[in-house]
Amino acid sequence: MADPRGFLKVRERELPPSRPVEVRLRDWKDTHAHREDGQPFLKEQAGRCMDCGIPFCHQGCPLGNLIPDWNDLVWRGQWADAVERLHATNNFPEFTGRVCPAPCETSCVLGINQPAVTIKNVEVSIIDEAFARGLVTPQVPQRLTGSTVAVVGSGPAGLAAAQQLTRAGHTVVVYERDDAVGGLLRYGIPDFKLEKTHIERRLEQMEAEGTRFRPGVEIGRDITWDALRRRFDAVVVATGATVPRDLRLPGRELAGVHFAMDFLTPANKAAAGNPVPGAPSAAGKHVVIIGGGDTGSDCLGTSLRQGAASVTTLAIGKQPPLERTANQPWPTDPILFEVSSSHEEGGERTFLASTVEFVGGDDGSVTALRVAETEYLPDGRRAPKPGTEREIPADLVLIAMGFTGPETDRITEQTGIDLTGRGLVRRDDDYASSVPGVYVTGDAGRGQSLIVWAIAEGRATAAAVDAYLQGSTELPAPVGPRTVALRG
Repeated sequence: MADPRGFLKVRERELPPSRPVEVRLRDWKDTHAHREDGQPFLKEQAGRCMDCGIPFCHQGCPLGNLIPDWNDLVWRGQWADAVERLHATNNFPEFTGRVCPAPCETSCVLGINQPAVTIKNVEVSIIDEAFARGLVTPQVPQRLTGSTVAVVGSGPAGLAAAQQLTRAGHTVVVYERDDAVGGLLRYGIPDFKLEKTHIERRLEQMEAEGTRFRPGVEIGRDITWDALRRRFDAVVVATGATVPRDLRLPGRELAGVHFAMDFLTPANKAAAGNPVPGAPSAAGKHVVIIGGGDTGSDCLGTSLRQGAASVTTLAIGKQPPLERTANQPWPTDPILFEVSSSHEEGGERTFLASTVEFVGGDDGSVTALRVAETEYLPDGRRAPKPGTEREIPADLVLIAMGFTGPETDRITEQTGIDLTGRGLVRRDDDYASSVPGVYVTGDAGRGQSLIVWAIAEGRATAAAVDAYLQGSTELPAPVGPRTVALRG
């Protein structure tokens, strides 16, 4: 453990300061100061980790991160050992330390009667310090197996599977339909939450280890799924859950109504210096965002940086409580009212708002959104309350209501692969699909979920593929009921 009396001496959480709002709205850089400003108090915060006997933070994290171990090592200043413990369970802590909602912290034993340990900030500080000190180096496999694996999709699940399989000695090729590798990490998450330098330096490591990347290639169109299966010994489907949830209401066809990703993707490309002609922009417009989750928050921060006249975020449900309720006791991950960095920057948040209609002008463009107060019916359903309708001015409406599942038309047509009732790619406990040699990982088989689940499943799928190709595996498999059997 770290300081045996640390949680008694330092009772409050302390995080690195955020950059001033008026400054960060002028650029796309990270809103937080992690490594440079975080060091003076980082040792104290790591020292608050207590000898709790049973570290419930482990069960809060799908990756099984060794949190007390690396808290102790940070407190002692042993950075090389700290990053080794961190990488033992997590391929990409620089991603999770920035964009994961940190369910580990809501499971922290200290959180029973004190603010939880700043686990997420300690994590990202370790990996940033490790890169700065040159402690992150390629892990080139000692031997090659002669087997080949195609990974389709380069989000966190696909990258984790690819890195693990490359290190096991397989020849791995990652296919990405976008023009750059990274999936939603690249074009779905704005730079003010995840600067793309963090992706680039990790890709450099993976290329040095032997992983090959093929951006701009769409499997199912440029190469058929059947051709891919014939070309490789195993295929990992890591395409994510990219089909957006729609809102089919009157006026949905109006110009100016877009899915969130149709707005965020070109905005992220523009931030990288590659503007997309004709892309939707919030500049000078009244923006309404339907959906109060992380994607909606990303749309908010992006709209403010583009110079929106106003931004309103609508959530259909009630405003969550500020503290745990009786039906969400520790160590469960509660639903609480959260203020993201984007919410700090501006805009209006409205709860209990049910969209009724998209209102358009004579030119066929959206001009307003008609909403009503949400009413909870006796059977638990939610519906617009009669007599409460009002209009909100809107030149740009962004639908950020999550995703329903993966795009499966081409893979089912070309392979006959089985789907679940939810439209996900069906797989067994070893992540194997109904097609021999084809495995499914991340959101494509799980549905929309957290980045920690994506990386955990990518690691577990890699172990399953390695066992399929070699008969047994020494790769760790952090999730899944049959992971012990994979070790042969």
